Amino acid sequence: MPIRKSVTLKTIAKELGLTVQTVNKALKGRPGMSETTRQLIVETAEKLGYFTKDQIRSLRAERIISYPIERKRFLLVQTEQSVSYNRLLFEGLYERFASFGHHIETSMLPTSIRETEMSDWLEEHGLEFADGLFIAPSIVPKAWEPALFRLSIPKILLSFPPLGTKVDSVIWDIYEATYQAVAYLRSIGHHRIMYVGDTHYQRGFILRWQAFLHAMNEFHIEVDPDVHSISQRNTHPEWLEELRNKLIHYAPTAIICGVSGEVATVYQLCTELQLNIPQDISLIGILNEQPEQLPLFTRPLLSIREAGYRAADRILWRIANPTLPYEHIRIQGELFIGSTTAAHQPK
Repeated sequence: MPIRKSVTLKTIAKELGLTVQTVNKALKGRPGMSETTRQLIVETAEKLGYFTKDQIRSLRAERIISYPIERKRFLLVQTEQSVSYNRLLFEGLYERFASFGHHIETSMLPTSIRETEMSDWLEEHGLEFADGLFIAPSIVPKAWEPALFRLSIPKILLSFPPLGTKVDSVIWDIYEATYQAVAYLRSIGHHRIMYVGDTHYQRGFILRWQAFLHAMNEFHIEVDPDVHSISQRNTHPEWLEELRNKLIHYAPTAIICGVSGEVATVYQLCTELQLNIPQDISLIGILNEQPEQLPLFTRPLLSIREAGYRAADRILWRIANPTLPYEHIRIQGELFIGSTTAAHQPK
């Protein structure tokens, strides 16, 4: 029996003012248009709820209904510390759920709360009545995570899971991103590479430092922790003054700044020390997005939006397959080469 669609190629073409042939080529991955046009067509098709036969076969293979009769309501839960990720994550979730007709909302968890009050708060706000839950990164206080894990609804952790946790997870792969950053700097002649970033506050921060150590070891470079700015950021001026002294004393030729919120500060400090970027020092920032106020940074392209998109598929898969083993998905991105890095020229 042919697959019936209320949305056709003609519907998409009319929506965008394009030809049916152009829409057809885009959805089949054929050449003949810019990537911007192709992406616009794909996003519009998903927003309108259009599925190709191959997509429907793929969904059926994972026992996910492509045209659900029941529209579901999902929640992305976060605290103030995770808001910086929220827009990109939410865009990915919304885009994917729009093609199924499901609904996604955000819910802000209070940070000034006792651990003993968390279960009551969750019950009072009816989180267990959602059809599924997405748990954002950087949830504070950390006790929120186990409280959310205990809810008896499908859940996706948008972070690196704690060991022994029985929950599916989807996350952009910052371990690979950090490794790529070290590998690139080595490929253009840098040996004295400094890592800058809190290595205590979050699991993802710890993994960045572990990846840095792994990569430096692969390239046979010894790492003295005292050379790097990895202390817990209790007071802003304290770690910044420590970094200033280390930059002067150790004179690295390159820096990998592992925490998005510290990149602008490190860039400003380098300029204050009259270090020309990238002639005197190369900078790579592990940024959520390219900030407008900074030059075009060499940076790993973190797949935050894609993680949201993939997580939407994963929760539908979990609903359809409640007894299968938990899975942890890491989405790898590419390293973008901007204007803040250059080959090291020995003096």
